Amino acid sequence: MTQLFKKTFSAIMLTGLLSVPAFAGTAISVDLWDAGSDMTMVDNMRMMNHQNMMGMENAPMGIKLSAKTVPAGEITFDTLNSSKNLEHEMVVALLVDGMTALPYKENRGRVDENAPNMNLGEVSELEPGEKSSLTINLKPGRYMLYCNVDGHYASGMWTLLTVK
Repeated sequence: MTQLFKKTFSAIMLTGLLSVPAFAGTAISVDLWDAGSDMTMVDNMRMMNHQNMMGMENAPMGIKLSAKTVPAGEITFDTLNSSKNLEHEMVVALLVDGMTALPYKENRGRVDENAPNMNLGEVSELEPGEKSSLTINLKPGRYMLYCNVDGHYASGMWTLLTVK
């Protein structure tokens, strides 16, 4: 390379006119929501068998994703607690073949986060209106995102994510 080319190339790189794009992972918007003061079913739902929550309609709380299927790799979960008065969190769990519900501690009203694959990462408790992000590397598979605040999982606060 000529000296002039080297100087010109260096000047372009320093000014930012030429840059190498970084490989970006996938970003998913996550909305942690609840029905607020209209939540008349929550206490009754705690008594229900959490195994029957799959396919539950009209749940008093939930998790909404901007995408339900994403490519494998680095995934960022940009999480918002859109509740007006309840604290929520988001935990990522890997579902193994045939699994339709997570291991549940009835006496605590919570998922057993210490069981294998039940906590691959989390956005810890968010106050109403708070935001936070979690970036993790996920392999192909089925995942469940859930809130593990007492009683929230059994009240419908979970969703499925497919990673291809």
